[in-house]
Formats: sequence, structure tokens, C-alpha cells
Amino acid sequence: MLFNSYEFLFAFLPLTLVVYFLITARHLELGIAWLVLASLFFYAWWNPIYLVLIVISMLFNYGIGEALSNAYRRGRRPDSDGGRMRAWLIGGVAANLVVLGYFKYAAFLAGTVGGVTGWSLDVGHIVLPLAISFFTFQQIAYLVDAYRGITQEYRFLHYALFVSFFPQLIAGPIVHHREMLPQFLQPENLKPQVANIVVGLSIFFIGLFKKTVLADGVAQYATPVFDAAEAGATLTFLEAWGGALAYTLQLYFDFSGYSDMAIGAARLFGIRLPLNFHSPYKATNIIEFWRRWHITLSRFLRDYLYIALGGNRKGPVRRYVNLGATMVLGGLWHGAGWTFVFWGALHGLYLMINHGWRALRAAWFPGRDRSTAWGRALAWAITFLAVVVSWVFFRAASFDAALAMLAGMFGRNGVALPVALVAQSGWLADWLREFGVGVYDGGGWRFVWTWAWIGGLLPLALIWPNTQQIMARVGPALADYAERDGDALAWGRGVLRRVVWRQTPLWAALMGATGALAVLSMTRVSEFLYFQF
Repeated sequence: MLFNSYEFLFAFLPLTLVVYFLITARHLELGIAWLVLASLFFYAWWNPIYLVLIVISMLFNYGIGEALSNAYRRGRRPDSDGGRMRAWLIGGVAANLVVLGYFKYAAFLAGTVGGVTGWSLDVGHIVLPLAISFFTFQQIAYLVDAYRGITQEYRFLHYALFVSFFPQLIAGPIVHHREMLPQFLQPENLKPQVANIVVGLSIFFIGLFKKTVLADGVAQYATPVFDAAEAGATLTFLEAWGGALAYTLQLYFDFSGYSDMAIGAARLFGIRLPLNFHSPYKATNIIEFWRRWHITLSRFLRDYLYIALGGNRKGPVRRYVNLGATMVLGGLWHGAGWTFVFWGALHGLYLMINHGWRALRAAWFPGRDRSTAWGRALAWAITFLAVVVSWVFFRAASFDAALAMLAGMFGRNGVALPVALVAQSGWLADWLREFGVGVYDGGGWRFVWTWAWIGGLLPLALIWPNTQQIMARVGPALADYAERDGDALAWGRGVLRRVVWRQTPLWAALMGATGALAVLSMTRVSEFLYFQF
């Protein structure tokens, strides 16, 4: 079930919320049971058969986690039980990865092996279960935490809620049990709070507007360009950049919108989810970009993969190897394809360069940590360019399509404008021809609207305050990020800093209008881009 669907907005969400609070007013455990059943129904709406998979996964991981936690409660430690706890952990993690690998990577591996060896490996038609990457990673984190002795004793019903809670089930954020479960047991969250309802709906409406109006609106100017590249078309400079930037903004508002809706829906129940998205296109380096983009995935990769590989504890060379390996696996997590692997490797290379530059700068200019405004602007431009180039591989259906896009973006096919625009430009047409700007038939209005959308959305991503800044007075998420000093494109000055939500009639009207426009824009089924991961 999609957040941006009539079934969710006008049936599932209000019914689940009302029944939950009616039940918890009398019996907490029954209320939790209702929320688990509702969340499983939400998951099964897409394909009921995979309900069996997520239930078996929860039972298996809960059993392994309880075995590890019970060992701690009996006074055992990982280094004092002959390796038994470690064996339980390795077995549990391996089982999760095998299931994930079969559903997500079996066809990819079979195709790769077949392409290299010529063998024909038929794995059949495998449909990827919805959200398998998210609930698998979430439960792996639970097992590792249980092994480390930092989990608390929870009933299976509570554990099932931790895994299946519908706002974060489909596309994150990836939560820790210690972040979410205690919130359901707090007395103030056992009955509806007007403040939570108002705040939750406001955040949800902002996210819905981002998805249905902004992301879906600009998507129609990104998809045809990438489709043309896949079909072998020759793309000129402005065509290729128009498609790349349109997708860059589509992905931004799509993912940002989903993150807002997840946080808003959870807040209706009095639950604060972790922040997952914090204006990543304002970042002035790739390190900061990954602190702002898919924050909970970055946290998982750091805590459970990068550090497990040795992190930066074994010297600079090993550190760079670990960074590269972590990002390659992160790319593979996003999708079973070599373009995703390359995208991850590219970001691994970016991070190596960024860390290497920091080390050189510290050695060459000790004590000079401050940068100039021009330096920060240049750093932002380089970072943004690197991110846009990487998104081409993330979006393209093949390497050939990605290379066709990049050929156009870097000017190999020249610069051209629709002939209708050039014909109406008067003296400017002669000037453009002198500089080698060509023309092509048709596509005038598409060209105009493409760049109009880019020109309208880019300032929203770079200058306008994000949702958690707008909602700063009410602490919308578990981890609210303060504006970082030295941000090249810091949160707005003057009037923009006054764009802060308050519980007033004016803001109620603004949020109502935002929600109404978002609902009116739900003219077709449009899945979130991160659903495929």
C-alpha cells in the first residue's frame, strides 16, 4: 500500500489510528497486537504471499536474538562461552543474507556467471519481496546488538511491532529497537495527543506535496531523456543536463517526501522516528553528503560494516580499502545490477579523495580550518557535480545509456536548441549560431518546461528550509540536525529563518492547502523510487 493512495489516506490510516487508541485506552498489549496486524495487512496489500516470508523472518530473528540476550542475562560473555554466542550470531546473520541474496541477487548472479562462463543458469522468475532489504538490515542490527548485550528483554509481540511498524516498514528509516520500542510504552503515548495529531499531519502533508506535486511533476521530464539514452539516441548538452538534473531533483523530492510522510505518520501515534534526510544537496563535500542522505542507512553501513571491517583503526591504506568496500556493498544493496555497483564504487572513490584531501590540507596548512566563502561555493559546486554524475549511473538502465548521457553532458554532441525557440529569438539567433549552437525540430515546449521545473525546484533544494527546520519548534524527529557552521549554502537569511511552523490559524490554513493540493495531484499510481530497493 502506498502512502500516496486513497486507500491509505482515507481508510487505512484513520481506521488504524482510531482503533489503536480505543484499544490501548483499555489494554496496551491488545493495542500493540492491533498495530502489528494492521502493519502486516499494510505489507500484504502488495502481495499477500510474502506475508509468510516476513513472519518467518521475524520468528527466526527473534529466536536468535533471545538466545543471545538470554546468554547475557545468565552472565555469559562472547569471549567466555567457547564461541557459542558468536556462532549463533554468524548463523543468524548468514541466514538473513542468504534469504536476501536469493530474492534480490540470484538472477543477477546467474546472469553474471552465464555471461562470463557461457553456462545457462535458470533460477526461474523471482519477484522481489517488498522492503526485504530494509527489514533484513533492521533485524541484522538487532542480532548484532543482542550479541553485544545492549538489547532489552521484549516480548515477541513487541519485536514484531519493531520490525513491521508500517510508517517505516517499506522504505525506512532503518531503526534500532532501543530507539522505537520504549516510546510505545510511555504513558503519554497511550492516548491521542492533539499536538501529535496536528504536527504529524503537517509533516505528512508536506511530504505528500513533495511526492505528488514536485517529484511526480518533474519526473515526466527526466524519464524520456533516460529512455532516449537507452534507445541509443544522441543527446545534446542541454538535453542531457536537463534529464540528469530533472532526475536529481525527482529523486530528492521523492525520497525527502517519503521520509517526511514516514515521520509524520509515526508522529500521529506519538512516535518519533530517526531523521533520515537533511538537505543533502547543500553539502560542501561528499562526507557531509552521506551524513545528510539516507542517514540511517549511512549509520548502518558505518556501524555494522565499515567498523566491522576495521574502520580507520588499521592505518590509512586499510581505511581507504574499507571505505571502498563499504560503498560498493552499499551500491549493491540499492539494486542488483552493475550500474548500482559502479555507483557505489564511484562514491567510495569520492570519499577516498575527500578524506585524502582533508589529510593533505591538515598537513600543508596546519591550524587553518576556516575556509572562504568562495572556497565553500567552489566546494559545493564540485560536490554537486560529482553527485549528479553518479546519479546518471544510478538511474540509467545500462552502462551504454549512462555513457550516452555523460557524452551529452560533457559536450561531445554539441549544444542545440529547439528551432522554434531560436526562430523567435531575433538577433540572438545569429549570435548563437556564431558560437556553434545548433537547432533541432520539435520539443520546444518540453525544453521550456524542463528548465522551468529545474529552475523552480533547485532553489527549494538549496535555499528553502527543509521540513525539520520548518518544524524545529516541535522536534519532528529523534535526531534533529543543527545547521552546520560553514555550510556553503546555509539555511536562508532574514525572512527565510522566520519560516517556522507554529500552531496558528495561518499555518493550519497553509498546511490544509498543501494537503489538498497534494491529494488533488494524486491522479495516478506512482510508487516511491526507493521501493525497488
